[in-house]
Amino acid sequence: SSHLTRSGKGSATSQPGPMIEAPAPEAPVQLLRQIGLFDATMIVMGGIVGAGIFINPYVVARQVHTPMLILAVWVAGGVVAILGAFIYAELAARMPDVGGQYAYLREAFHPIAGFLYGWVLLLVIQTGGMAAVTVTFARYLLELTNWQVSERTVAVLTIVILTIINCLGVRAGSRVQSILMLLKIAAIATLVLAGIFLIRSPYPLLHPVLDRAPSVDLVTAIGAAMVPVLFAFGGWQTANFIATEIKDPQRNLSRALVMGVSGVIVLYLGVNFVCVRALGAEGLAASKVPASAVMHLAMGSTGARLIALGIAISTLGFLSQSILTAPRVYFAMARDGLFFEAVARVNRKSHVPVLAIVMQSVLTLVIALSGSYEKILNYVVSMDFIFFGLTGASLFVFRRREAKLTTAPDTAIGSYRVPGHPYTTLAFVVICWLVVINTIYKYPANTLLGMGILALGLPVYWFWARRRKAQNEGT
Repeated sequence: SSHLTRSGKGSATSQPGPMIEAPAPEAPVQLLRQIGLFDATMIVMGGIVGAGIFINPYVVARQVHTPMLILAVWVAGGVVAILGAFIYAELAARMPDVGGQYAYLREAFHPIAGFLYGWVLLLVIQTGGMAAVTVTFARYLLELTNWQVSERTVAVLTIVILTIINCLGVRAGSRVQSILMLLKIAAIATLVLAGIFLIRSPYPLLHPVLDRAPSVDLVTAIGAAMVPVLFAFGGWQTANFIATEIKDPQRNLSRALVMGVSGVIVLYLGVNFVCVRALGAEGLAASKVPASAVMHLAMGSTGARLIALGIAISTLGFLSQSILTAPRVYFAMARDGLFFEAVARVNRKSHVPVLAIVMQSVLTLVIALSGSYEKILNYVVSMDFIFFGLTGASLFVFRRREAKLTTAPDTAIGSYRVPGHPYTTLAFVVICWLVVINTIYKYPANTLLGMGILALGLPVYWFWARRRKAQNEGT
């Protein structure tokens, strides 16, 4: 596909007549490898931990009603996330390409699969999620500071500042992201320690185990409880978008994925442990802001303010991570000739795709200010998990191709292998598609809207693919 990477730049050379002002073609500016193992691990964790963990525990407790079941569902969610991390770690070792998941789908199935992922990422998954998180940050910040400004002003300023930081270079962006992630870990650790040591009368955890007799009803309740849990655990895949900017990505990105997801599992289980311990299963189901309720019990109003600060930092960190990672997908699409050529330009000074970063931030603000993000969030889950399932399936394609090669696989293509493949990989794919089926069943209208946006990507892909073909034939 070497002609594809050139085709994005090809139009300049296709003009007739002598070009006097360009004595020698300058080498295109490349993305730089500047992110080490620590920052990469923080990026993995930062893509997962948003505001969800401080709020989602109550959604789970509304579906299953004993401490053991609640914790079991979070453990199961952690198992799915670690399976996902294993799969993405092997994919990262095989193809440390810019765009991550976009590149895997493009190479395993067809460029259209990658394009449709980038399309819904830009229009729904990333920007919709970021819009919701931006508004959450604005609300918590204003609650903490009592500033006399509107939510809209805070939302715009927040996105503008983070966008500028990430346009200065990947090192600046990843540094800020790492600092915010460490602050998030500190906030969650404070919550967990306060919940363990400062709660006077904890609820029993071990009995009863089940809230109803083993039945189909129990299974469907556990299934319903799994959806917010999987949503809270999602996000590890974003670190793969910036594979070309990580030092020695075959080793460092694979390690960062497994370490980062393991770290998040520990944090999440800690939070849920103290939520059921401090509030009990019923109290947890009744509290829409469980983290604040636990801190209020443990430390009074000071505790509640502390956790509000923690949530504000957490949402800010998630935004900084999103602005750092996802634009690399639109950059990769443009470089493949499937998007505006300018989006593939890398800034000479900062070595980052500035236009790709700005474009995503502008769209995020449009969605945030129009208030349509709540509708979007309902179909983010189904869109995200369709592509998680496909990406898991792509590993079967790569393994099959590799088996046809005569070279020894371990030395030939990446050193990391998914433990327990094909069973673990298959389990991940099946779970992803069960989530999609469940979402279609529960929210048919929302899911149809999501599918509609996905289908709209088909004519758009056809337009860019034809344009690229015409350019290639012209050069």
